[in-house]
Amino acid sequence: MKFLDGQTVGIDLGTTYSSIAQLDNEGHPASLPNADGKTITPSVVLLGDDGKVIVGPTFERMAIEDPGNIVEAVKRQMGNKDFFVVYQEKKLTPEFISALILKKLKQDAEKTVGPIANAVITVPYYFNDVRRKATQDAGRIAGLNVIDIINEPTAATLAYAWQKGELGRKDLAGQERTILVYDLGGGTFDVTVVRYTPTNFRVLATDGDVMLGGLDWSRRVVDHVAEQFHRKFGEDPREDPETLMTFTQECEQAKRDLSDKAQVPISVYYKGKSLTVALTRGDFERLTGDLMQRTRDTTELVMQQAGVSKGELDEVVLVGGSTYMPVVETMLREVTGISPSREVTPEEAVAQGAAIHAAILEARATGGESRLGQAVNTRLRSVATSDVNSHSLGVKITDPNDRERKINHIMIPKNTPVPAKVSQRFVTNSPNQQRVHIEVLEGDAPDPAACTLIGDFRIVNLPPDLPKGSPVEVTYAYDKNGRINASAKELTGDLAAQIEIVRDSGLDAEGIVSLESLAEEYKVE
Repeated sequence: MKFLDGQTVGIDLGTTYSSIAQLDNEGHPASLPNADGKTITPSVVLLGDDGKVIVGPTFERMAIEDPGNIVEAVKRQMGNKDFFVVYQEKKLTPEFISALILKKLKQDAEKTVGPIANAVITVPYYFNDVRRKATQDAGRIAGLNVIDIINEPTAATLAYAWQKGELGRKDLAGQERTILVYDLGGGTFDVTVVRYTPTNFRVLATDGDVMLGGLDWSRRVVDHVAEQFHRKFGEDPREDPETLMTFTQECEQAKRDLSDKAQVPISVYYKGKSLTVALTRGDFERLTGDLMQRTRDTTELVMQQAGVSKGELDEVVLVGGSTYMPVVETMLREVTGISPSREVTPEEAVAQGAAIHAAILEARATGGESRLGQAVNTRLRSVATSDVNSHSLGVKITDPNDRERKINHIMIPKNTPVPAKVSQRFVTNSPNQQRVHIEVLEGDAPDPAACTLIGDFRIVNLPPDLPKGSPVEVTYAYDKNGRINASAKELTGDLAAQIEIVRDSGLDAEGIVSLESLAEEYKVE
């Protein structure tokens, strides 16, 4: 791992808000303010007609702009090759738009700490390999040396242990705690069970949904009020993009206000008509009850997979701005038997944990000679984390019960501790088979079409007259850095082939440089 000259930071690249943090001279993780003096920046990009890009524009500014020039929730599209925004006759990908957000975070923070070179960027645990590569590419396009991609729950746990004063304390090394990290952000959801000592962090189980977050709660409010407007006036305010944008912002604010108030008024104006609806907290919770139930089901499943029963957790840690909804605490008390902790700031904990991880990596790389290395000091260099794979790894095979059908045969199930290695024997499908095609799948669905193909390779020139059913051994290995090694050996003729899948970069070096140059063309404010 190579560190460049400059500051090292941790970044939470969020769906609705993003944050950047660094360890200060005393070794404490501190969020770095943006140009407005705030520690979180809206992950909203306004593409101006004059070539000017505004990241995190005010509601007032957004209200006077063409909604088609505003990009929100792009994190949900990371790794989606079919998504793009056309701007100045160029197709901007999710990676590029995310890079503009990172560029804004970087240049604002540099006013406080000086030139920033290295960064750890966080992702939801449930991000697959393609989404992780896209996040890494976004950092590089923004001009950052991405030293690592870290899972958000792991980062939050580091911040929590730091806040408790436990991290790195060898005198507490024998004290083991088991916590549940419930991370409900603006656009994604994760729940993870972590068992840790002050020097070792081990993920026991994780699950989540990259298409579930506070945005979905807000949309329910939008639909509820819009449908009442339609019933009364026969017009749907959602049909006009400008009205919908302004109306959505009001519903978003109403959702936030309901965390502290029992009732809020929501007004919508459309085609000269107006309607004000009084929404109670009870109404809101009923409207969104199925969304909360989805997070409850996932929480119960992860606890079951981790082998943890109600009352056995030491703490429940809340991460993500959507956890301010009172119903979250109520649900988690019912499921876990304990009241959730608010010892970390939900919107800042992930970036601060990433900053701790970044400092640990720099301390190891520099031997503690850098400023961050000195801040971290020797005790934190001993902190180690171990993860599980968040998605199953499998191989496409012929269904033994239906020779016409292909299925995903899982080799390494999700929530397997990594590193992991497994070998299994399969057989050839036909007599005198000349080659074996191995397709590496990521996903849990039995249907290969519902999984992600992350690599494939072939064994060719098999021995002549090889009988049907000849043995082929397939081996999968998954290391802690996200590298997947898959190999296969035809045992009769001892022929073998393999592939290594490395989470390095979805774009090649030339592509990164080209997009870096394009990003430099846009003045980000």
